Amino acid sequence: MSNIPEKIPQNIEEVKKLLENDHRIKVAGVDVDGILRGKILVKSKFISTLEDGFGFCSVIFGWDMHDKTYTEELEISNCDNGYADIIAKVDISTYRRIPWEDNIPFFLLTFYDPTTKEPLYVCPRGLLKNILNKYEELGLKPMCGAEFEFFSFKETPETMAVKQYNSPVPLTQGMFGYSLLRPTSNQNFFYDIFDELKSFNVNLEALHTETGPGVYEAALAYSPAMDMADSATLFKLAIKQIGILRHGIMSCFMAKPHADLPGCSGHLHFSLKSIETGENIFANKDSSVECKNSFAENGSSNPKEWKDTKFMSDTMKHFLAGILVGLPSIMPFLAPTVNSYKRLVENYWAPINVSWGLENRTAAIRVISPPTSSASATRIEMRVSGADINPYLAISATLACGLYGIENKLPILMPPLSHVNKEIITPEEKMNLLAQHQEKRLAKNLQEATHAMMAKDSIARKVLGDRFVDHFGKTRLHEWKLWETTVTNWEIKRYFETV
Repeated sequence: MSNIPEKIPQNIEEVKKLLENDHRIKVAGVDVDGILRGKILVKSKFISTLEDGFGFCSVIFGWDMHDKTYTEELEISNCDNGYADIIAKVDISTYRRIPWEDNIPFFLLTFYDPTTKEPLYVCPRGLLKNILNKYEELGLKPMCGAEFEFFSFKETPETMAVKQYNSPVPLTQGMFGYSLLRPTSNQNFFYDIFDELKSFNVNLEALHTETGPGVYEAALAYSPAMDMADSATLFKLAIKQIGILRHGIMSCFMAKPHADLPGCSGHLHFSLKSIETGENIFANKDSSVECKNSFAENGSSNPKEWKDTKFMSDTMKHFLAGILVGLPSIMPFLAPTVNSYKRLVENYWAPINVSWGLENRTAAIRVISPPTSSASATRIEMRVSGADINPYLAISATLACGLYGIENKLPILMPPLSHVNKEIITPEEKMNLLAQHQEKRLAKNLQEATHAMMAKDSIARKVLGDRFVDHFGKTRLHEWKLWETTVTNWEIKRYFETV
């Protein structure tokens, strides 16, 4: 089999032709935790599903990441409705082969409501599809990039179970960010990632070591938003499977595996392309025009000028404004686990406040534009999200807030961090600005974040809908309750003898 991915089929006949020599096909859809849930079908069964889909048990939206039913049974799948089937439809455009599984053909699924035939409101892929349709109506095509950090260990699921997940052995020792030395210590694994992802049609752009024992960072090639969500989800699956099956290496995408080391980010990049011209509409074509914003310091009616916005189009400013307004209410999509919030602490390049700035890696939102990049590469980077995200939900929530800003022509009301740090403002003005940023503190834990998301008037409800927010919120409160009632090793070590 060639290492070059086969062409993407355009219709059912082309699918049949591509599968002429196959007798089984793997399919999978994604749940709210970003876990792929699927099965293997014989070819005749698979072909029969291509028109109308097939039944799939709704329980995948009624249980958590460890197959435990939620504390509070949810509307979509529960005892009363008998965990009834939903409809799973194959997306033929997601065709690829899994090279480390004897090149078995693979397709992604989207889940549909059996009654309405519309994308199921809890389906992460369907949610993103609906948001992208709204952008398309405006003549816009969202583009995305993703970067994931992950720890790798000389372990397997079996060895970790024996150890009860304590003291895993890191793949390499020491702090070696951007090292050329460390990858050669495990070069078969390192280069296998490149080769197998290429065959798997997941476009890896770069891979390097990060600061920390056994830590890598991977950048996925910029692509349309749905393609990126698919690629990011499959990337995490691929890294885990390649490591375990081929090299006895276990990779971990937890946001904070070690208390005393930096966490694992899952940064997302966004821009908007004109469907008609293909141009990046975030770029300001006339950067000679001074950009003014609606923020007025000390109650003044005169808006301040920020150089950070000089190369940003009006659409980009509205998009950014929408995200800044909505960020506190979409935190569970960017930090979906109890562990996520242990990454979002000071002094680790992780944001803790609603903030933005030009080329500022300490901000929640980093603006990337000239003079440090080309105009065509103008974009924003969401730096709140960790490696533990469900890519579909994180991308959906960010794009939905951006769309909210565009549709309502929201102004940027918050000064950039660079402005806060400028010496040209008075000490009193600086204190006021710093206080304003401090007031915009992001949630400190999953419970706080979920309550903000589920609030009656939250931006999340406005842009993602009540039914989805209620469903996802209850899954997060379930996660929090499990944590809240767990007795930890820290508690036992601290109190066992002393109290």
